[in-house]
Amino acid sequence: MAVPSEQARTSMLPSFLYSSSSSSVVSDIVLNRRNVVTENANVVSPSAPRKTFVVPAPSEPGKIAMYSPAFYAACTVGGILSCGLTHTAVTPLDLVKCNMQINPAKYKSILSGFGILLKEEGARGLFRGWVPTFLGYSAQGACKFGFYEYFKKYYSDIAGPEYATKYKTLIYLAGSASAEFIADVALCPFEAVKVRVQTQPGFARGLSDGLPKFVRQEGVLGLYKGIGPLWGRQIPYTMMKFASFETIVELLYKHAVPIPKDECSKSFQLGISFAAGYIAGVFCAIVSHPADNLVSFLNNAKGATVGEAVQKIGVVGLFTRGLPLRIVMIGTLTGAQWGIYDAFKVFVGLPTTGGVTPQPAAPGLKDLSKLN
Repeated sequence: MAVPSEQARTSMLPSFLYSSSSSSVVSDIVLNRRNVVTENANVVSPSAPRKTFVVPAPSEPGKIAMYSPAFYAACTVGGILSCGLTHTAVTPLDLVKCNMQINPAKYKSILSGFGILLKEEGARGLFRGWVPTFLGYSAQGACKFGFYEYFKKYYSDIAGPEYATKYKTLIYLAGSASAEFIADVALCPFEAVKVRVQTQPGFARGLSDGLPKFVRQEGVLGLYKGIGPLWGRQIPYTMMKFASFETIVELLYKHAVPIPKDECSKSFQLGISFAAGYIAGVFCAIVSHPADNLVSFLNNAKGATVGEAVQKIGVVGLFTRGLPLRIVMIGTLTGAQWGIYDAFKVFVGLPTTGGVTPQPAAPGLKDLSKLN
């Protein structure tokens, strides 16, 4: 029996980080058994093509192959949908949160904040800044999810199967941190304009007039004035978001779900993705909230520094100002993002993210002659 090439084995190194489809393995066994058995019995004619057995990547037959360019493209599109749509949908919550952070004397609570905005600007005003929100977080989502899948495989290849399985949480953390570093470069200009539009009434109607006005006032480099605090907010947030999500999903399938993941319906798996994403979102909000307050302050106050922001807000305020609303917002946001992302992956024929890490295949699995 032919042995898979070293290149074929290497391309599948990180497959243990995903839930493989047992049905696809069984179908390949059935399809290949007759040829392998007859080859071992020297019955196959010399002119007949020889077939080899390779454990397939965990993707649906006829759909997108794992770790192919189409796979990364699909993850990128899924990231655009999951982040762009969800952040735009919670624009009213984000608007109230930013104003509570910038002007707590006026916006004293969530309910009063909504009341003030409705009274001063009407219902339409609750979606002020939705265009830079949509474009910025679509760009961020594309980089966040697409590069996460890439770096997760890249670091797994470097570590090798044994160490990547043993230290899989470190793989998740490193992959998500690397992806978010790039994603924030794409997000930062839009975030700067968004905060200015949302917290300074009359500054601009949206992105089309807000971006040129911002550049005239502070220059192009001013768009990246908040990149440091943005990294400080988003990188810990994303590391917590991905690592805790993957861990929670694995724990749910291992301890709370009575049947293996592969035997669960796709709708049930998507429900697990949403639940795990919401729980992960609560942790994300707490970890990243101080930096979120800094980003809002720096993008609102021209020429302000981090030291001035800390002095103005206070250490306790950094951790608590606007936190309850942000927990609700980020929990819902993160749960919805994972639900949309995995729903898109299922739509194109890819498995949902996370699950119990499968054990390496037993040596006898590839020796199909033993199935006689």
